[in-house]
Amino acid sequence: MLKLPSHKRYDYLPITKRQHYSWPGGKRLAFYVALNIEHFAFGAGLGIDPHNRTGPQTSRNWAWRDYGNRIGNWRFFEILDELKLPASILLNSTVCYEYPEIVEKIKQRGDDVLGHGRTNAEVLRGMWEEDEKRVIQECVDVITKHVGVRPTGWMGAGAAETNVTPDLLKEAGFTHLLDWPVDDQPIWMKTRSGPILSVPYPMELNDAGTLALRDHSGREFADMIVDQFEELLEASEKQPLVFSLSLHGFILGQPFRLRPLRQAIKHCVQHKNADQVWFTRAGEIAKYCYGMKPGIIPGS
Repeated sequence: MLKLPSHKRYDYLPITKRQHYSWPGGKRLAFYVALNIEHFAFGAGLGIDPHNRTGPQTSRNWAWRDYGNRIGNWRFFEILDELKLPASILLNSTVCYEYPEIVEKIKQRGDDVLGHGRTNAEVLRGMWEEDEKRVIQECVDVITKHVGVRPTGWMGAGAAETNVTPDLLKEAGFTHLLDWPVDDQPIWMKTRSGPILSVPYPMELNDAGTLALRDHSGREFADMIVDQFEELLEASEKQPLVFSLSLHGFILGQPFRLRPLRQAIKHCVQHKNADQVWFTRAGEIAKYCYGMKPGIIPGS
């Protein structure tokens, strides 16, 4: 019998055979917005480059990405403030000393801050274990110092892991990670030092892959948001589910994309059945799951 390499991180359990539960207040759909706030190396390292996807980094593309920190992320904050929405911030630790005004805004809003590596100019994949361990700890130390709260959630730069990343995260004190787009519900994953919670995070409803790499328009992405929300809200009548939306200021923060994005988010917030939606943060989802009895969340 053919046996393929396997990660052994979680067991298979179809959505139709899960234990029943609800989110706080009996709500059915947990909704969170993830803002990816990133800093890149100038003329070096990795980085999204829609103009020349396989070529070297250039000053033009560095400037395009820095637009997010100068303009786009601030437009996102305006939308979130207007709609009174919380957010989860996926934060490169180098942002803390390059853009202190952004950090102050995050602190003022009380947003959930997750480790997102040191910079998106590098990824963990390919690192030796000890080097990866040091990168994770540096991210923890810098964010703790500048934000004032130790991050307990993690989303790797470029969503790239090594085979031991979940183990290192658990050993570094992280309680949850967003790297595995495997489910519409949180699940427990196995590490060599005990379980860590996987909170749903989108590979598809993510402007980096959808717009910058697959060339969808901002209007098409807004339609995806609405369709995803409507379908999950309807399906959540049967099972509690998670809607997550991943945004980058240098992509959807562009004005012509920002307009349909604002309309799509308003559609969700002002929906006639919004009373069934828990508008929350990834960290709050994790905290709630940690408080549930064993046997309810898959893998517990």
